[in-house]
Parts: sequence; structure tokens; C-alpha cells
Amino acid sequence: MNSDYTDKRLKEMVFTSEKYRLVSVTSKFLLLLPILCIVIACNEQTKEIQQQQVKIDSLEKQLDKTYKPGLGEFMTGIQLHHAKLWFAGQNQNWPLADFEMHEIQESLDDINEFCKDRPEIRNIGMLRPSLDSMTDAIRRKDLPLFKNSFSLLTNTCNNCHKATDHGFNVVIIPTNPPVSNQDFRSH
Repeated sequence: MNSDYTDKRLKEMVFTSEKYRLVSVTSKFLLLLPILCIVIACNEQTKEIQQQQVKIDSLEKQLDKTYKPGLGEFMTGIQLHHAKLWFAGQNQNWPLADFEMHEIQESLDDINEFCKDRPEIRNIGMLRPSLDSMTDAIRRKDLPLFKNSFSLLTNTCNNCHKATDHGFNVVIIPTNPPVSNQDFRSH
């Protein structure tokens, strides 16, 4: 009987040991499973990030090849708006004069954005007082003030050109309309 008891006890211990080992292995697996999932997910994210980086690099290369207007193109546009501004003001077409002032300001903003590498743009700030004076003359609809402000703006443009070693580019008060297909009169 003692032998039966020992055999039974031995079987229980072996079974308990097997059971413990099985529970231990299962527990370890259940603990490692989330870690394994995280590792797999991170690996997938890394692949996705690499694919996105390839796309970004490709787009940056395409952007580098796109046309960017130079400072000269912007200045030519400003010159046209400067002339149109004069004829709008001379004809007291204040809405058109206001529009041309906004076009000049927009071009100056574009210069600051697209021509950052040009040292000349550091001097663009000198235009601010003359632009403010022009805006005030237009707002007041004051022709004598407009003429004085326009002279100030023109002289400031030339002073900026001199300060940037472009003094050979002299701006004047226009004598003829810049385009023949626009009516500058107020309607």
C-alpha cells in the first residue's frame, strides 16, 4: 500500500511538474506575444517610413527643377505696376491706384519669399515709408499728395538701386502709359 501511495504521489508530482512547465511555457509565450507583435509592427512602420522618405526625396528633386522667377522678373513686374499706378492716380482712378499698390506690395512679398538668397533684398525695407505715403494718398483720394508720394516712391526706388550697386537702373515718372489697351480714367 505504501508503494501504491508512493506511485500515486510520484505521478501527482510528475503531473504537477508537467502542468507547471506547461503553464510556465504558456505564460512566457503570452508575455512574448505582444512584444513580438510590437516588433513586427515597428518593422512595418519602418518600411512605410522608408517608402515615404523615398517619395519625399523624389518630390524635392522635382521641386528643385521647377521654375522660380528671379529678382529681375519681379522688378519688371513692379516697374509695370509703378507706371500703371502713376496713370491711375493722375486720372484719379483711386480703385485702380489701390489695386496697383497692392500688386506692388504682393511682388515685394514674393521677392522676400522667393529671392531670399539675394543680398539686394535686405534693402527692400527702405521702401516701406514711401509705400505707406502712397497708400495714404490713395486712401485720401488726394491728387497733390499722390504726386508727392509718387515722387518719393520713385526716388526711393532709385536710392535702393544705388544702395545695391544697381544705380545704372534709373526709374522715372512715366511719360506714356505702359500699355495701350487699358483705360486709366475713372469710370
